[in-house]
Amino acid sequence: MRITALAGGIGGSRFLLGVRAALPDADITVIGNTGDDITLHGLRICPDLDTVMYTLGGGISTERGWGRHEETFTVAEELAAYGVGPAWFGLGDRDLATHLVRTQMLAAGYSLTDVTAALCQRWQPGLRLLPMSDDRVETHVVVDTEQGRRAVHFQEWWLRMRAATPAQEIISVGAEQARPAPGVLDALADADVVLLPPSNPVVSIGSILAVPGLRAALVATPAPVVGVSPIIGGAPVRGMADACLRAIGVATTAGAVGAHYGARGTPATGRSSGGGGTSGGGTDAAAGGGILDGWLVDTADTGTQVPGVTVKARPLLMTDIGATVEIVRAALELAGV
Repeated sequence: MRITALAGGIGGSRFLLGVRAALPDADITVIGNTGDDITLHGLRICPDLDTVMYTLGGGISTERGWGRHEETFTVAEELAAYGVGPAWFGLGDRDLATHLVRTQMLAAGYSLTDVTAALCQRWQPGLRLLPMSDDRVETHVVVDTEQGRRAVHFQEWWLRMRAATPAQEIISVGAEQARPAPGVLDALADADVVLLPPSNPVVSIGSILAVPGLRAALVATPAPVVGVSPIIGGAPVRGMADACLRAIGVATTAGAVGAHYGARGTPATGRSSGGGGTSGGGTDAAAGGGILDGWLVDTADTGTQVPGVTVKARPLLMTDIGATVEIVRAALELAGV
């Protein structure tokens, strides 16, 4: 079976562990979000790609959900001693090696797709990990401050501001000029099933959909497309997705997020804020239509309806690998495969 998944970081990675465990012989391709990518200290950092790679490769810090296991932060401490920031980004010593290798390879002319494949040679995640694009795309957030309205990188808004400052816009800078990475469109066209893990619908899945051609490929694929809700009982399972949803005018409910994605081929409800492409995918949603055939929600949201989409309810907390496998199997059953 050929499975293609669109994934962000922590939630997507844990769901992918369940996909691999449920279907050990499947051909799995993951299209990873690169909108969170940032350059710090001259290094190109790809948090979501690395979280998938480390998690599936057995090197993730299970306590934090990001970064390396048994990590130390000596370099970060030394940078702080020199007064060099930003202090809000946790750059670990083991993790630093990954960013050094990536940055050197990119500077030598390799594409992000090639670099990701080379890094995965070490980690052996048991699947093919593709960036959504080889082109530079970064999610920025427009906020109001005492100094006036300004744009900050998503990482600063998420980590330093803790998403407490309301987002006026969430923008995928560079998305309109980006192209899908090699293999991405083929992975969608050739899949037997496409899965949307419980990743952030705005800055993870939404950033992927902001790359021109990706939404259209999802609409056109002959494979069923099934999403798993990241919202349970009106709250995000993890993180601050509610702050992102507010920014694009979508309520924090399983039904509203399902309607935001929309039934395949029908107009989705996401609001566009313009300014270079909303990570929520509002403009592209209106032009290219919704993407879902099935929507899996938690039993806390039993009764949820999304027009044109088959909705099923079952427990969605990924408390351990066994529970995650059962969620994956439910998603595949909903897909009819």
